[in-house]
Amino acid sequence: MPIPWLQLIDAALGVANFARGRAARPDAAEPTQQLAETPGGASALGHIEARLAGVVVAALREAFDRDTRRLELEREQMELERRRAERALRLELMRQAADREIGRLRLVAGAAIVSWLATLFFSARLVGGPIGSRVALGAGWALLLAAAAAAFAAQSAVAERLRRANGDVDGGGSPMEMGAAGAVAPWLIVVGLAAIGLAVLIA
Repeated sequence: MPIPWLQLIDAALGVANFARGRAARPDAAEPTQQLAETPGGASALGHIEARLAGVVVAALREAFDRDTRRLELEREQMELERRRAERALRLELMRQAADREIGRLRLVAGAAIVSWLATLFFSARLVGGPIGSRVALGAGWALLLAAAAAAFAAQSAVAERLRRANGDVDGGGSPMEMGAAGAVAPWLIVVGLAAIGLAVLIA
């Protein structure tokens, strides 16, 4: 609630006018006149007015200080709210990036497993073939299974980085950067399928 400065100043002026009005009243004229006739009377009246002015100035200064402290507290609270909102936004963006990365890694793992299962249909013909086709088939299967394992490991790494980022969102850098396992998994699928294709050609 804003402080009514005009009302405070008006009240101070009213107090000063009231003090002067009492001095000018007929019933108080005699004591004032006696006070003025005394050697220190004029200085006593000036001293009272000076004290009254000092009280008014002190009250105004205290009101100004109180209003300044209140404004500083409001600014600090707004800054805290802004930081809290920015942190929540960064966490949400990290969570969305982690969801996208985990979805991509699940797709890679699914492709590796489906490719491995698909090669089982014609593996009987390759197993009975020459040694070269059997070696290429075994290498292809190993690469496909390694791709699935790398995709699963990368999913676990992304989930762990997201968990750590929740506690240190201001640490800098993106916690959802692609790891080595996630980067190599698609290439393992490609090389594994190429090895199986080579086994088919040799057979």
